[in-house]
Formats: sequence, C-alpha cells, structure tokens
Amino acid sequence: MEFEAVIGLEIHAELSTKSKIFCGCTTEFGGEVNTHCCPVCLGLPGALPVLNKAVVDYAIKAGIALNCNINKETYMARKNYFYPDAPKNYQITQHETPLCSEGFVEVETEEGLKKIRIERIHIEEDAGKALHEGDASFIDFNRSGVPLIEIVTRPDMRSPQEARMFFEKLRSILLYTEVSDCKMQEGSLRCDANVSIRPKGSKEFGVKTEIKNMNSFKALEKALEFEIERQINAVRNGERIVQETRRWDESKGQTIVMRSKEEAHDYRYFPEPDMVYLVVDDNWIEDIKSNMPELPDQKRKRYIENYNLPEYDAEIITASKELAAFFEEAVANGGNPKSISNWIMGEVLRTLNDREMEITDVKFKPADLVKLIELVEKGTISNTIAKKVFADMFETGKQPEKIVEEKGLVQISDEGAIRDIVNKVLDENPQSIEDFKNGKTKAMGFLVGQIMKASKGKANPQLVNKLLDEEIRKR
Repeated sequence: MEFEAVIGLEIHAELSTKSKIFCGCTTEFGGEVNTHCCPVCLGLPGALPVLNKAVVDYAIKAGIALNCNINKETYMARKNYFYPDAPKNYQITQHETPLCSEGFVEVETEEGLKKIRIERIHIEEDAGKALHEGDASFIDFNRSGVPLIEIVTRPDMRSPQEARMFFEKLRSILLYTEVSDCKMQEGSLRCDANVSIRPKGSKEFGVKTEIKNMNSFKALEKALEFEIERQINAVRNGERIVQETRRWDESKGQTIVMRSKEEAHDYRYFPEPDMVYLVVDDNWIEDIKSNMPELPDQKRKRYIENYNLPEYDAEIITASKELAAFFEEAVANGGNPKSISNWIMGEVLRTLNDREMEITDVKFKPADLVKLIELVEKGTISNTIAKKVFADMFETGKQPEKIVEEKGLVQISDEGAIRDIVNKVLDENPQSIEDFKNGKTKAMGFLVGQIMKASKGKANPQLVNKLLDEEIRKR
C-alpha cells in the first residue's frame, strides 16, 4: 500500500515591538537574567495586563500580508496549564476569536503553484525560559510576556519539502513586513508540525503526532522525513499510531516522545476577565493597509515584468528582502538587470553560501558590482579575470577598477602580443598540434588553456581562439 503524508504547521513568531504585550518591559533579547521583567511578567497577585496596541498593529499587518480576514471583534482568553516558566499557571492568548483567519500563502512546488491555507493567526504572550545546570534548574523571565503571533495552517502540505518551502516563504513575508526579526537561532521564529499518514487517495485523516519547537528549516524537513517513515513502518508492522507530542533530536536524527497530546478542552479556555473586548474598526485596518510594503510575490512579478528576469531568478532574489534591495540598488546605479542577476545567482550567492554569510555582510557596494560588470562588457577584463577581481572585492571591499589597476589585470587585446604567445605555446606543444590534426578536439582545449595560463588569464579569449586557429593551419 502506498501512503501519503498530511502535514499542518503551527508557527510562533515573536513580534518586533519594543515593549512586551501586557507591560512596558523591554523585549530586547538576552540581558542579565530576570532584569527585563516586572510584576506583570512574573504574574504576581494584583498585577493587571494592559494590551500593547503595537502588538495588534503588527498582527493585523501580518494578517493582511498573509491574505487573511481581520476579525473586528475579538477577546483574549486564558489557556490553563502548568509549566515552571509560566508563573500564572495560564497563558493569555486567543481561542475562539483569533484576530486573523482564513488566509493563504502561495508556494511554487514541483507540481506548480500551490495554495497553503492559513486557518488562523492569534496573538499571545511568550513564556519564560528554563535553565538547567547540573542537578539544578533556574527560570529566566526576561522572555515572559514577549508578544507572539501563532500562525496555524490547514493540513495542506503533502511532503517535508513542501512544508519547508512554505516555512521559508512565510519567514520571507514576515521579514518583508518587519513584524518579526525571525532570528531562528534566538527563538524568534519556531515551528511545530502536525503530521499523519493515510493510504494515498484516501480522504480520511490518520492519527497525528505533533513535533515541537523546530527552529531551522533543515530540522523541520529532517524531522518530518523521519516521522513519516516511522509512522509508515509502524502501520505496516501492525502497530497503532497514538496521538502524542514528540521532539526532534538532532544528534540522534529521530523524533522522541515527550508526552501524550493535549486536547483543547484540557486547557479549560475561558475569556480573560482582566481584559476588555478588542474592537478593530475599518479605519484602523485601512491605515495599516495603506502603509504595507511591497511583498515578495509583488516584487517577483515586477522583476519579471519590468526587468525581464526569468521566474527562477526573480524567485531567488526576492526570497530575501536584503538581497532584493542589493539587486535594486545595483539596477539604480545603471547596471543591466539580467547581468546583475547573473552575477548574484552565480558568484555572489555561491560565495555567500560557501562562507555562510548574508548579503548584508558583504564589504563592497552594489555600485561596485555594476562597475565590475562594465569592465567585462567594455573588454577591459575577461570573465576569468572578473571572477578573480570579484573574489578580491569580496575579501577587501575595494573597488574593481582599483584592483584591476593595482594588479595589472587589464585584458590583452593586442593581436601581435597574443600571436606571439600563441606561437610560443605551439612551439612547445608539437604533439598537441598533431593530435588536433588527427581529430582529437580536446587538444585544442589544452592549447587554449596553455595560452591563457601563459598570459595569466589576461588574453582576450575571442582573439586567442581566432589566432590559434590561424597559426595551426600554417603548420
């Protein structure tokens, strides 16, 4: 029997507000333990929460960007449970009336464009953080009360790859809107996955398990791959899948049972009695809509229409707000959009990936990349030399003209000088000439390589090929 996976995601994003959701404490990451908190964060008796308007602004902004309906009358609720890092023994969140609902994100999959539906976005407070040293445990409440949005999808994904693509696209949208810094290494963005399997073609859902708190795209994909395979093997061996919460153990490469899965009624939700209803009017929503930035999909379409970029190039460049900004600044400096795109898709991203760096880390400016391209287009340097100049620019931040001048890298286009090099190489390699004349075409490539080596990569490649052909015919 062939199985298919059914995957839904629950993503927590910390909002980039300066103060917490129910008090004026800073949301700054880190700091000495228990220095960013007050009686409200600590849930002390008599402390009353006051909703931070900026949290609602940011959540509405995210909802608009994710094509959601904005619900105009909602209320906060108490979700009752005991965790040592949640001192009130409940979390203030939303339950039956999320602020945003029924949205979607479009993801380009191998089967084409796919719409992943978003069930809801609700606002809530984060918990503190448990610290463990030896046999002792401590609690840091600096994170307690930091505002979150929880984004819950419908179970529309059918593979770990689709889930990863959705998560990447969602992060990109949140970064474009600046509602969250999405620093996964700091826990600003983390993901839970609900996953089940069913016979392919079936409409019934299987029993799902939940994998908690994955904070990287790779972890999400690997955990889902393992869990899907585990469930399939269990079913084939006649075992029963039980509803439970699991965690991803990176070192073991497997999901591990944490606890049996709670149902919503286990939390005994009820309206938060210390807070009034939240009413959002049309003017509030329209004001946020009028200040929305251009989102990745809009930018991608504009690049295709205005710059004639291929869909693939536009998708890659717009996936990162900073990379798109770099591209646009280069175009604004007079560069040819396709040439710039070629360099970004090639040397720029390759070098960034090799060094695990971001585009914001590069030392040279977009205008310098344009100048480098111009040097190639004018024939001042060859493509081979341009890659060496680029490596130097990346390392030092120097302007390309200066590097070319300092290192004497100007392309040799003097026909007489190149012919001398060609003849010298031919004199030194008579066997290659004979091989070429006997039909071994690889010999020509070898000779070109020797000529480029002798000219230190500076010989004009077109002239090299032309003159090499002429001189071989004479022999």
